[in-house]
Amino acid sequence: MLEFRYDTQLLIEGENLDEDIISKYFINNFKGDCLLAVGDDEMIKIHFHTNEPWKVLEYCVSLGEIYDIVIEDMDRQSRGLKG
Repeated sequence: MLEFRYDTQLLIEGENLDEDIISKYFINNFKGDCLLAVGDDEMIKIHFHTNEPWKVLEYCVSLGEIYDIVIEDMDRQSRGLKG
């Protein structure tokens, strides 16, 4: 069993985005691992493993438009099922 089940990935498009501020928010407010928040002030790519992907989506939509959202169940994948 994985500690953090859902591989959550998405793009945020907005204005004045700051990958360092976003990363710090994730670290301080969400339980998870494998955080990747990269981009520029108009677009950030998020990759994060968590058990509560809806919290990630809720925060990210507060920053701008979100799209290309992928949430994969890594536990199912590890059992050979579609994630």
